[in-house]
Amino acid sequence: MPIWRISISRVMALSGHSADASEQARPARTISLERVLRKERLIVAGSVLLIVSGAVWYTVAGVGMQMSAVEMTRMAGPIGQPMPMGAGAVWTLWYAALVFAMWWVMMVAMMTPSAAPTALLFVALKRVGPDRQHSASFGLAFLSGYIFAWAVFSLGATGLQWGLQQIGAMDGPMMTIRSGVLAGIVLCAAGMYQFSGLKSACLRHCQSPTAFLIHHNRPGRWGAFRCGTLHGAYCLGCCWALMALLFVGGIMNLWWIVAIAVYVALEKLLPRAGWLTPFVGVVLIGLGAWVLITALA
Repeated sequence: MPIWRISISRVMALSGHSADASEQARPARTISLERVLRKERLIVAGSVLLIVSGAVWYTVAGVGMQMSAVEMTRMAGPIGQPMPMGAGAVWTLWYAALVFAMWWVMMVAMMTPSAAPTALLFVALKRVGPDRQHSASFGLAFLSGYIFAWAVFSLGATGLQWGLQQIGAMDGPMMTIRSGVLAGIVLCAAGMYQFSGLKSACLRHCQSPTAFLIHHNRPGRWGAFRCGTLHGAYCLGCCWALMALLFVGGIMNLWWIVAIAVYVALEKLLPRAGWLTPFVGVVLIGLGAWVLITALA
């Protein structure tokens, strides 16, 4: 069942909260998520919209790099064959911070939209519990924890980008793997990960937020932040291999960014989408094999 149609009565039943007497007298009546959230929903949804809009704008603008994402997308070459652009930037502490910001903002823009329904459901859970007076602020704490999880990933991605450039495996200005063989290996690896047990386990948590929230819900703002961080960790476990594809298509290539973000949202939110994960896995393996054969020919 799509998470935006889950009733608050089900959330209360799973969490152990009981409805008030007037609602217990009307068991056939379901209190919809839309009715309960009220201003809390507007606060959290507005915050999500503001965060995502800012992240998208900053990503398209180039996150402080020499070229905007639009320019980099126009200049993108075939996989494993980036357009020669000369020497890349020298890695200083400031440039490393800029690359980290690039990754983090991009992850926020790509991943937060698919996490928004879970954040709203978390607010709904708090709205019917003892923390109801702070449900909006706890929802923002949950969202902050989710974003923090992707900050950790962005730190690792920054280190990987530095390492690839140091060994000459990555074009600096275009931020793309310059080896067709390595690009093909990454594509095949990402495709095979689609069939892994870890991918399946993490995806189940992302697709079933009700059980996740009931199991990991904790009181207080720190509990909300912890819950959001854990949800982000499951999303990271589900999607990290897909994010590695940005090294193949170009870290600032808007076509790849949009395609991955849309796929992640469909995979997590569409009902009865079990076929989608293995299908994309087969496509990635096939594309990777083609890139490898072309590079070795």
